[in-house]
Amino acid sequence: MSEPLSAARFRRALTAEGLRVAEIDGWETHNRNEKGPWGPVHGVMVHHTATSGAESTVRLCHDGRPDLPGPLCHGVITKDGTVHLVGYGRANHAGLGDGDVLRAVIAEKRLPPDDEADTDGNRAFYGFECENRGNGTDDWPPAQLDALEKAAAALCRAHGWTGRSVIGHLEWQPGKVDPRGFPMDWLRDRITARLK
Repeated sequence: MSEPLSAARFRRALTAEGLRVAEIDGWETHNRNEKGPWGPVHGVMVHHTATSGAESTVRLCHDGRPDLPGPLCHGVITKDGTVHLVGYGRANHAGLGDGDVLRAVIAEKRLPPDDEADTDGNRAFYGFECENRGNGTDDWPPAQLDALEKAAAALCRAHGWTGRSVIGHLEWQPGKVDPRGFPMDWLRDRITARLK
């Protein structure tokens, strides 16, 4: 169990891992905290945006949609490997998911199947959206995958977590498919190696 990093520590953790970070004005206080608590945090959740185009993707994740206000994550990782900070605090990214999965993340154990949606994930996870159509054919450039690895590892390092604290949306909420295009175990292996 960890209290969320301050916005300044979050940014420092990312840059210390060697990431290129871009900041949207006001990101440090752009959140949905009025809808409920943020924290304690237990891990990092990875998503794909189902969009294309860096500028419009970053704007969408900051502003949200008519049916889902922003921010839709904490950071957007575009195809060039830049992490765009769009919000900090409670964000509309995880939604309801499986409490058994959250318990496994906390214990850093193998994840069970996600077959329920009974637990608020927006309070418990940092969220990174990755610019990708999610159609199974849109590419994941090496720069983007490297940045995703570094961003997740940065937060694991800051909190003393292992790679098992990083999950995909598809492992959290029944019916979700993101991130589509690589296996989460492969990403966790990369993060684990980076943390050694």
